[in-house]
Amino acid sequence: MADALRTLVNAELSQPVDPRVTAMAEAIAARHGAASRAVLFYGSCLREKQLEGLMLDFYLIVSDYQAAYGKRWLAIANRLIPPNVFPFHHDGLAAKYAVLSESDFRREVSGRARSTSVWARFAQPSRLVWSYDRDTLERVVDVIQDAAPTLFQYTLPMMDLTSPFGPGDIWKRGFALTYGAELRAERSVRPSSVVDADAERYERFGLAALARIAELIGVGSNGEVALFKRADRMARQWRRMQWKGKALSVLRLAKASLTYAGGAEYIAWKINRHAGTDIELKPWQKRHPLLAAISLLPRLLRSGAIR
Repeated sequence: MADALRTLVNAELSQPVDPRVTAMAEAIAARHGAASRAVLFYGSCLREKQLEGLMLDFYLIVSDYQAAYGKRWLAIANRLIPPNVFPFHHDGLAAKYAVLSESDFRREVSGRARSTSVWARFAQPSRLVWSYDRDTLERVVDVIQDAAPTLFQYTLPMMDLTSPFGPGDIWKRGFALTYGAELRAERSVRPSSVVDADAERYERFGLAALARIAELIGVGSNGEVALFKRADRMARQWRRMQWKGKALSVLRLAKASLTYAGGAEYIAWKINRHAGTDIELKPWQKRHPLLAAISLLPRLLRSGAIR
């Protein structure tokens, strides 16, 4: 079973995508030159197989932030509050891409992550649509195979251990917890719908993740998968992660006002999408995106997106 999860991850990352997605990934990599190492495609456009009229989601993995940017302040911003997010347009399609260094990518998919966002995303399906070379591909697979076990280790102590449950139940509980650690206002059924839409995939990956955890940290006295932490300690850790995750989301939005072209419009779109609001920007907010981000914070708090 040692290679079961890695085999699943490698096969999923290698599945073909629309050629326009590959072309966009190549263009994103070219934008950052020799620093580019891998481009991953993920999110709703991948799940729904729909490209027109939507915003595609990518992660660009780079060797080093300084090498990736011509401006030093962008490298500093990416290092302090990763990731940086940029808009991108290619061949009539719109996208946004986030930038992480190889070292930050590895950390953010592990139990050492600063927030839940990266391992939660890459526990879900993604495609490796461009890589620098074969060695890079292997490193990406090595990193992503840790995403599902990380989610399961943080979720298992939060399950009701007195009642029977399966991998699908763990996934749904885990996604509900991670959604609570970001600026999201999707309906409470959304974590369940993500799993139910591809139940067979999540069953296979879930069983392999449980086997991986058993190999890494052992099994309990009755042969069950060992818990990463006691339930009470993990509950406290989740409360901290949820507050920290939402605070980081606010900081990232503020940073995006400077790094994202049309930053104020992007922030308003992001808040409207995730908090269910209907914000319309004033002219001065469009001219001064950082001040706009600060001025929108009270509205964000009142919306209930941060709880």
